[in-house]
Amino acid sequence: MLERFFQLRAHGTDVRTEVLAGLTTFLTMAYIVFVNPDILSLTGMDRNAVFVATCLAAALGSAIMGLVANYPIALAPGMGLNAYFTFTVVKGMGVPWETALGAVFLSGVVFIAVSLFKVRELIVNAIPHGLKLAISAGVGMFLAIIALKNAGVVVAHPATYVTLGNVHDPRVLLAMLGFVMILALEYRRVTGGVIIGILTVTALAIAMGLQQWNGLVAPPPSLEPTWMKMDVAGALNAGLLAVVFVFFFVDLFDTSGTLVGVSHRAGLLDQQGRLPRLKKALLADSTAIVAGAAFGTSSTTAYIESAAGTAVGGRTGLTAVVVAVLFLAALWLSPLAGSVPAYATAPALMYVAVLMARGLAEIQWDDLTEAAPAVMTAFAMPFTFSIADGIAFGFITYAALKLLAGRFRDLSWPVLVIAALWLLKFAIG
Repeated sequence: MLERFFQLRAHGTDVRTEVLAGLTTFLTMAYIVFVNPDILSLTGMDRNAVFVATCLAAALGSAIMGLVANYPIALAPGMGLNAYFTFTVVKGMGVPWETALGAVFLSGVVFIAVSLFKVRELIVNAIPHGLKLAISAGVGMFLAIIALKNAGVVVAHPATYVTLGNVHDPRVLLAMLGFVMILALEYRRVTGGVIIGILTVTALAIAMGLQQWNGLVAPPPSLEPTWMKMDVAGALNAGLLAVVFVFFFVDLFDTSGTLVGVSHRAGLLDQQGRLPRLKKALLADSTAIVAGAAFGTSSTTAYIESAAGTAVGGRTGLTAVVVAVLFLAALWLSPLAGSVPAYATAPALMYVAVLMARGLAEIQWDDLTEAAPAVMTAFAMPFTFSIADGIAFGFITYAALKLLAGRFRDLSWPVLVIAALWLLKFAIG
């Protein structure tokens, strides 16, 4: 049944590989069930209810992506978007969290509408091939800086922004050990090498007293404090339309960039460099945004950590379905999921970054109008800590360079419109 539904053989995979891929992806993104409640609770939302909402939104979004679109891409509340929700909208603008949830709900409704009318599909397919390659490499670099930060290898510095962390810290050493272990196991083609590395580092951390063993089972908290509390009428206020636009705009490019980057690495793009079943994939995260707002969490989006699952062979929606099941299990097994520290999953992200960086090798380096925007896209993602901003700089550079170089025929109208909209966004702040 699974073979027929997910077309496993046609994608060169099997059930065992997909389950391993799903488990790997889950472990690299399980931190969200703890980090998201911590961030959103600063708005006054009930932390335990947000924990449940996070698990449910991730499970629903991943399940739809797997069952409807048949992609090995998992969804969960986005890290950048939850920070915008908390620190800009609620704490910065003084908007009640219920109204902010209403804005998230409206952005999801807009997503569904433009997905049904193929506007999002048109935008994603309009991305030039060179920028798609750069997005893949840029997502890898973005993963790398997240991994290095989580491992403690790089830390903040007031003068140089980032600097080398404490390499004598046992957590840093364990992360470095995990990275080398994963590389060696994958080179030897050991099945599940990534997850073996994650679990080994976790076990060593617990044995050394660096990580607390939290047990196995705890009853799920109540969802009632946040369930259906979004204030849609309040979000329709003219002053909040810009907030709805930002939620929509940022998630559009975060999700699009992740879909393109992960799919390119997994070999899921067609011969024209396009995503098959793209409309279904876009509807999956749109629906998850609406449902997540109803549950009580900020915007749900596709996760770049899905690349960890594709790195171990995940190629179909069965991978995403496994992630969905694990997020549901996390409702009861939250202590177990919390036993995996960030520095144990960092080596997996770093390994994926190594694989994804090779997308730069396929760029047309002899054509400066193709190479320069690609480099700008790839470099801007980690340095701005934003997939969306990296894509924005890439589009603006691509359109401006093609126009000034007299290469008008290389430009499609969607590229010009997208570049103009990004310029407008930066101009008005």
